[in-house]
Amino acid sequence: MAIDYSKSLELLQKTVHEALYDELVAQLQKDFVLANINVDLMVGIDPSDLCKVLHEKVYYLIMERFSEYLNLLYVIDVPERDFKKINVTDVVDVAEQVTHLILEREHQKVWLKSHYS
Repeated sequence: MAIDYSKSLELLQKTVHEALYDELVAQLQKDFVLANINVDLMVGIDPSDLCKVLHEKVYYLIMERFSEYLNLLYVIDVPERDFKKINVTDVVDVAEQVTHLILEREHQKVWLKSHYS
């Protein structure tokens, strides 16, 4: 089954256009460390690779380490109202939708920091 990263890639392209992509990757790394979850996000990672790495990590956390997954969502501060809108079909699709929510929230954080600091 092919995974559709189009919404997440559009968001990341917007972040690149706003010159906030490196800050977004750094914020992701910071939040994963705060949640005590190891993820390999190198500086300069390609947006499509970033989507794949995050999707794989979210999928793994849902399947194998659910309490760490919930802690990550808490640390990142994904809004519960958005989380409740997820269409539950299968775990792969849920992981893709959660990945997009994570990227949206992290984009919001870096955008607000850049405009109000």
